[in-house]
Amino acid sequence: MIRYYTREKRKLVELAEPDPGCWVHLTPPFGPDELEEFARRFEIDMAFLTDSLDLDERARYERDEDVRFILINTPIKNIYAQEENEAYFITVPIGIVLTIEHVITISAVETPVLDKFLQNNIRNFNPADEKRFVLQVLEQNVYHFLSCLKALNLRRNRVEKELMHSSRNTDLMQLLAIEKSLVYFVNSLNANELLKMKVKRTDFLHINGDEDMTELFEDIIIDNSQALSMANVYTNILNGTMDAYSSIISNNLNRFIHRLTVITVVLMVPTLISSFFGMNIDNGIPDKPWAFYTTVMMAGLITGGLYWLMQKRKML
Repeated sequence: MIRYYTREKRKLVELAEPDPGCWVHLTPPFGPDELEEFARRFEIDMAFLTDSLDLDERARYERDEDVRFILINTPIKNIYAQEENEAYFITVPIGIVLTIEHVITISAVETPVLDKFLQNNIRNFNPADEKRFVLQVLEQNVYHFLSCLKALNLRRNRVEKELMHSSRNTDLMQLLAIEKSLVYFVNSLNANELLKMKVKRTDFLHINGDEDMTELFEDIIIDNSQALSMANVYTNILNGTMDAYSSIISNNLNRFIHRLTVITVVLMVPTLISSFFGMNIDNGIPDKPWAFYTTVMMAGLITGGLYWLMQKRKML
């Protein structure tokens, strides 16, 4: 699906055909050979479009004569998160192609970052100002990362509270899903940060002469570093939490087995005594009427003494 947008009177207006300075937005589904025809029409490399649809593509930038290409990673909710061991969030690429007359964006799925622009929720957004448009996309992408990180941290705190009262496998699987999401975030934020540093160093967006945009870009890089630090901190906390719960579960299992062993040893005494004397005492002999009761008392006293000794030595 190919859509064209321009801004008129502070509103985003969809166009039937592309005009100079408009925003071209591409999202699946695509018809047969639709991307190839689009690439020929706008004279851009087909690889720029196909790479943007590859979910495993890393953040980078390229230049092909007058066409510039930037690819960044953005977080989205995982539609398979309800399945076992699946991450709550994954990251997908957003491709930004800058031609002489247009700004083209393409992604494999609908992303919350671009949806904000489509809903006209971004202040001072103008597709005709390509430099500011790209910076705004990068800025909103970082904000979305921070929002998702906070959501993951809240979920982690809630699961930890539930684990304080029970050690259900479902709760542990939720922590594993959070950990996988954080791994995606750390890798993507690190790649995005390297991309932004290279773009700034090479002046890929041609903004070095504009003080306001340069300052905005520096703020975006700082916010990205903050998001990366948060992701690393949350990952370390979660790893520590998982290790602590593994130790607690192992310790509880050891205590349970220890108690079962002690109970078995204590119960072995009356069993041994009753088995031994049960074969050698005949309760029907007149001169030994108290033989059975003597055996029971002996077993009880020895068992009680053994129980007291184990308690004294804190074996129970």
